[in-house]
Formats: sequence, structure tokens, C-alpha cells
Amino acid sequence: MLDHNYYMKEAIKEAHKAFLKDEVPIGAIITFDGKIIARAHNLTETLNDVTAHAEMQVITAAANALGGKYLKGCTLYVTVEPCPMCAAALYWAQINQVIYGTTDLKMGSISKGYQLFHPKTTVSGGILAKECAELMTNFFKQKRS
Repeated sequence: MLDHNYYMKEAIKEAHKAFLKDEVPIGAIITFDGKIIARAHNLTETLNDVTAHAEMQVITAAANALGGKYLKGCTLYVTVEPCPMCAAALYWAQINQVIYGTTDLKMGSISKGYQLFHPKTTVSGGILAKECAELMTNFFKQKRS
């Protein structure tokens, strides 16, 4: 089984795809039994859909890969702390574990003090946080210039 850094690097690859599409650079993957079963990145601009966050896209892809709506036994790796909408969706999907890169003090579910994850879901952050945060910082610097 590979380590968290490996999987987060895969999520970062997805975030780079979003960056190249002029989307907020957030990427996500979902694993099951140590294998990546779904990949996604933000598509809110592309789809003109405020709900098209990386997490929402990857939940749908993983559910399709598994053939059911519940993601029991799965782990989400996402480059930025999930927002309340995504945390609630992960609650309903009953995902086992959420691992994120950098915190999001403005929109992050945990940072804002919301308890929206399923009680059986373990949540941890800080995996390759610097790399994940730099993507976000560079994106918004580019937007301002």
C-alpha cells in the first residue's frame, strides 16, 4: 500500500488540470483497497455550476465506479479542506476517510467549526500542505495581476 504523500500528489495533478482550465486549482482522488478509483478537479467555471467542486465530481465518479451511492471503505484525498457543501455530501456518501492538503480559513468546513462529516469518517489534514497552498496562492496572484 502506498503512502498518503503518493495519493496527495495524484490529487495535486488534478489540481494542476483545474489551474490550466482557469478553475480554482483543487483536485481530488478517491481510493478503495489502495487503488485509485476516481479522479476529479474543480469544474465550476467550465460547467457554470457552483456545485461542481472537485469533491462533488469525484464522489459521483467513485459511486459510478463502485456501482452504488455509498463510499464505505473509501478514502478521499483532496488538495484543500472541504467546504461545508462538500463535507455534507461526504457525510451522505458515508466515506471512511478524508485527507486534505491545506486548510481553507475562509470556506473550510473544519476551519469554520462545522461538524458536517459522518461520525464514522476520520478526517486529517496537512499532507503536502505547502504544495497545495502554493497552487492556490499562485492562482489567485495570477487572477489579481
